[in-house]
Amino acid sequence: MIHQLRKTIKIQRLLVIQRLLAIQKIVIVLAVSLSAVMSAKSMAALEDYQARLDLVTANKGFASQDARLVAFMDVVYDYQMTEFPESATWLGYPGQNSRWSDYSLAGIEKRKLDSRTLLKAIDSIEAEALSVSARLDFQLLHKDLSLDVAGQAFPDELMPINQMGGVQQDLAQMITLMPARKLADYEDIVARLESADVVIDQTLVLLAKGLEQSITPPAVTLRNIPQQVANQLFDKPMDSPLLSPFKQFPKAVPLVQQKRLKTRAIAAYEDRIAPAYQRLLTYLQDDYLPNAVQAVGISNLANGQAWYAHRATRSTTTDLTAKQIHTLGLSEVARIRAAMEQVIVDSGFDGDFDAFTEFLRRDPQFYYSNKEDLLRQYRDIAKRADAELPALFGKLPRLPYGVKMIPSYAEKSQTTAYYQPGAHSMGRAGIFFANTYALNTRPKWEMEALTLHEAMPGHHLQISLAKEQGDMHPWRRDLYRITAFVEGWGLYSESLGEEMGFYKDPYSKFGQLTYEMWRAVRLVVDTGMHSLGWSRQRAIDFFIANSAKSEHDITVEIDRYIVWPGQALAYKMGELKISELRDYATREMGDDFDIRTFHDRVLEAGPIPLDILEQRIKAWVASAK
Repeated sequence: MIHQLRKTIKIQRLLVIQRLLAIQKIVIVLAVSLSAVMSAKSMAALEDYQARLDLVTANKGFASQDARLVAFMDVVYDYQMTEFPESATWLGYPGQNSRWSDYSLAGIEKRKLDSRTLLKAIDSIEAEALSVSARLDFQLLHKDLSLDVAGQAFPDELMPINQMGGVQQDLAQMITLMPARKLADYEDIVARLESADVVIDQTLVLLAKGLEQSITPPAVTLRNIPQQVANQLFDKPMDSPLLSPFKQFPKAVPLVQQKRLKTRAIAAYEDRIAPAYQRLLTYLQDDYLPNAVQAVGISNLANGQAWYAHRATRSTTTDLTAKQIHTLGLSEVARIRAAMEQVIVDSGFDGDFDAFTEFLRRDPQFYYSNKEDLLRQYRDIAKRADAELPALFGKLPRLPYGVKMIPSYAEKSQTTAYYQPGAHSMGRAGIFFANTYALNTRPKWEMEALTLHEAMPGHHLQISLAKEQGDMHPWRRDLYRITAFVEGWGLYSESLGEEMGFYKDPYSKFGQLTYEMWRAVRLVVDTGMHSLGWSRQRAIDFFIANSAKSEHDITVEIDRYIVWPGQALAYKMGELKISELRDYATREMGDDFDIRTFHDRVLEAGPIPLDILEQRIKAWVASAK
């Protein structure tokens, strides 16, 4: 029996290697078509970066080190926009909408080398000669480049797909985000469609290489991915979300051009995209899922403890160990649990914690039976929140936002909600996406806290304000993301609900505490699974025991933490620091404390590491005193 098992495994590995080699040959051929869609302007820009970087490194022609740093940041920004055209589309950066990022093995290695080159170049800038504001830019960019280079020790690229995202979702999302107002826009869309198969096949190569090295997401989290890929296969091409821009053209596109473009789009789907997705589906079903890693923690992979430590450091902007974060999480769980128990007593409910949470999970009064009613209530909460903002903020963003359903092809494996930033230059508002799948898992009592987190005063306010900072370098404004700050602010925003007139009934208040508990639980289960040997089921059970969230939501959340190690730590760590700084400023400033000014000071520099935020707030308090 053991001999036969070994023989079977050996045959499977040979098949994987053979398929890997075959896929690599396909990609080498298809890479020609990828480079063909790169505009001459983009190629020239890529060639120009080294010359521009050489000038910075040589320190020739700059009036000051501030000017030299600006030139360097310009290079980094333009380089990253060209290397990652999808980000350029999101942000409205011109000239990249016809291309996809190159995720070939050679392309990935080139970017790693480029990161090392950029880090060496920024080290040549004389930091002590920079002005105060420029020194912050230098500090943030240097830290980001250093973390990128440190991260090269860990092969994240070999896990390019999971239930949260990948080519089975991202391609359609990108096409729907692209501008579609004139003929040139449609030419860009078609160019992307005609090279989308290259991106899918590059993903296949990375998956096969990862499987060869036993580097995959845990098998249990992959269960819905084949269906997600199958959801992109249609008998009628025009049913595909990839072709949605071709269902209705703007008047600016002549009729004769509409027919030509639609024909090319359909041909791209039938001849390239659908066959590539079918290759991906077959590989996932026949090879990848049956042989994927079984253990859930990243510490079970090669160099896994160090990998997780790097992820945790990047996510939290602290140097706390997994054990320290785990202990902090247990403390927060105990504190919030006591507050939840008090709400149960105050509500007059006749029963214990388990009975109350079961009541909240099961009673029909807490659920909508219609998706539109659920969405309508989210919009109502959002509008009521908007009216309370001037009392808490001196500065508000100009960019509007909307509330939409998560697309049906992704809703089953997506979390309860998420926020998608807008862009003035693209004519696109921010969007709060709410999940309307399985309505019996979307309770009314969580809706107020969730809306405040994702929309106003949470992500939309913070991210939009950062984007509207006119004197901030585009690299910081558009590309620099500190998860501990961004998600910490989102969680802190939930706590502002009482000051804004929300959480009036005990159920909504319990919902707010449930959401805070949700983030505290993350500190425990994320470190537990990825560093301390917890099983997936132990994490689920711990979550259920301390929360009123549905088991479906909890399972989806745990699987998210499994495939995004460390990311979930950011929320509570950031919120704790912002709340700590508010308490500090209130205590130190006494009657002179103004909540509007405090919030403006927290947000004015955009997302920054927590230690730098603390330095800035304490300096503001000292100057005010």
